[in-house]
Amino acid sequence: MASLVSPGDVIQGHAKEQENCDKCHKKFDKGAQAGLCRACHKDINNDINAKRGFHGRMKEQRDCKECHTEHKGRTVKIVIFDPTKFDHGTQTDFQLRGGHLAPKVKCLSCHFAGKKYSEAPSTCNGCHKKDDKHKGGLGTDCAKCHVEKDWKTTNFDHNKTNFKLLEKHIVVKCDKCHINGKYKDTPKACVACHKKDDEKAHRGKLGPKCESCHTEKDWNTTKFDHNKTNFRLLGKHDEVKCDKCHINKKYKGTPKLCYACHKKDDDTNVRAHKGKFGQKCETCHIERDWKEILFNHDKTKFPLIGKHRTPLKCVSCHRGDLYLDKLQTTCVSCHKKDDDKIHKGKYGAKCESCHTARDWKEITFDHARDTKYPLLGKHKSAKCVSCHQGDLFKDKLQTTCVSCHKKDDLRIHKGNFGVKCESCHVERDWKEILFDHNKQTKYPLTGKHKVAKCASCHTGDIYRDKLQTTCVSCHKKDDEKIHKGNFGIKCETCHVDRGWKEVLFNHDRDTKYALVGKHKLVKCASCHKGNIYTEKLQTTCNSCHEKDDKHKGQEGKKCETCHNVNDWKKTTFNHNTMSQFPLKASHGLVTCKKCHAAPTFKDAKSDCWSCHEKDDAKIHKRRLGTACETCHNERSWAVWDFDHDRTGFKLTGPHKNLSNCYACHIKPMERKVRAPTACGGCHDKDDIHNGEYGPQCDRCHIGDKWREVRVGSSR
Repeated sequence: MASLVSPGDVIQGHAKEQENCDKCHKKFDKGAQAGLCRACHKDINNDINAKRGFHGRMKEQRDCKECHTEHKGRTVKIVIFDPTKFDHGTQTDFQLRGGHLAPKVKCLSCHFAGKKYSEAPSTCNGCHKKDDKHKGGLGTDCAKCHVEKDWKTTNFDHNKTNFKLLEKHIVVKCDKCHINGKYKDTPKACVACHKKDDEKAHRGKLGPKCESCHTEKDWNTTKFDHNKTNFRLLGKHDEVKCDKCHINKKYKGTPKLCYACHKKDDDTNVRAHKGKFGQKCETCHIERDWKEILFNHDKTKFPLIGKHRTPLKCVSCHRGDLYLDKLQTTCVSCHKKDDDKIHKGKYGAKCESCHTARDWKEITFDHARDTKYPLLGKHKSAKCVSCHQGDLFKDKLQTTCVSCHKKDDLRIHKGNFGVKCESCHVERDWKEILFDHNKQTKYPLTGKHKVAKCASCHTGDIYRDKLQTTCVSCHKKDDEKIHKGNFGIKCETCHVDRGWKEVLFNHDRDTKYALVGKHKLVKCASCHKGNIYTEKLQTTCNSCHEKDDKHKGQEGKKCETCHNVNDWKKTTFNHNTMSQFPLKASHGLVTCKKCHAAPTFKDAKSDCWSCHEKDDAKIHKRRLGTACETCHNERSWAVWDFDHDRTGFKLTGPHKNLSNCYACHIKPMERKVRAPTACGGCHDKDDIHNGEYGPQCDRCHIGDKWREVRVGSSR
């Protein structure tokens, strides 16, 4: 019946009420329809009444049919909903925030297909139950810890619970304490969570109150104050781990003695005592550093000084039991090997007589103070074994120099200088000679004798062999080499000890023959070829210079007449004052032999012709006589001094220009034949008149011009 009046089929959800119209419609009352819808849809009715959900939040309540029309078929959607325009925040009770916002989350992620939108869960657990890593152990109110922005970001404040999270607990993950997701009745005691750690570290022997020692900041950092116990931790003990002393995690009855803990160190450590120093470690060591020694050896009967104090180790001396073996305090008890190595046990056991504890190289023994033999000069730096080669105390050394230096004496002096070395030498330096030859002998050393070696003169025993003081006794070989023994044995006559080249002998003073000029530079042997004292030399020049006489003895033996000792080439003979023939002009340049041809000078003639006969014969043919000085002079033979005007025939005209005298003087002058003075006497051949006018040509002819004739002359 209902189908007859129905405008059409209802949706599939209302199909069962298709024939029951009064479920949705009330006859003759359209306004009742909305109430009937709400009566059937109680959940929506409840939302509207409570003003929640989509329908309860609508600003104006409208009839259901305004939105949801019916009778349009089974498949028609009567819910008109556009998700893009839907405001989830204002139109629902669940505002989308953080990770719930689109496009990260789609509608179907919460509003499952086949279910109403209002049926979507509004609690976290409703959607994220499967995601709940806590397996429901923390309840369904995820918002207590998580936020919508990111589920990994929590906002749970554990400090608002009765267990505040401090230090390391803050970064610990929840499941480390909330095991199996259980949050209720979670134990608060440390041991409840750290029981395994406690078993591993303390084996449960320190009790459950972990907080007594440990803090949340770092379990390695303890707040336990060991100093409040009956064993204060000092020095290195404050840094030691608990189990180093509390072995096997035993805290009760822990020994307090050093040896109880450090027995192994004392027994096995290479640098330790091997149990020989007893168990009272605190006698020497302190907690700050076991290398820092507290023990004061100075309070014993053997105070440590010098090298014994530091860096000497105890075991260097204490090699046995520290308390049972009483050490001897003598040096040799420890240093016997050193003594055997260096002194061979010969210096006795009283090391302290020489050495100190500061440095064994520092010697305190004072030879001057402690013996009768003070060490001076080089003896100070000499090693003990240099002299003390036997037992230091048993073998008494001799104090004489030769007792130690016999080998040196034999090497240098061959034993010839005796055993009293101190007579010459001093300790400062053996090269420094103390012996004063000038004061201690009758022969003072001067000049070169000062620097001469002793062995140069003293070739034998210095005390037995008495040396002669004459020069030749030492210098005989030198004399033989130079003077051949010819100068006698009185060397001091000529030589001095400053230098043998310096001659003391003064020939001018000590002989009758003074040396002057070149004689001063001549060697003695040049004149004295024989014995200087037995053979008396002649003082004449010729006695030495006979071979040098270039005159072959022709000029006599009185060389000094012409020559002098300054230079034999320069003669001193003055021909002008010492002879009757003064040398003038060119004669002064002529050599002696030019005139003095004979062995002596007496044979020389003073006339010109006697020397120049050959020159006259060559030029004048002996026609002008032997009186050369009549025409010539000594200045130059080419210059004539003869004045023809002083004769009875004055030369005029062409006669002046005649080239030679022989034009007129035809016959030699030596025959005293006078030359003719008449013109005809010379010009008879030139007379063109053939003698008709007589020999007096000058009556007509003029001397200057013979061709010119005097007019009016008479014949």
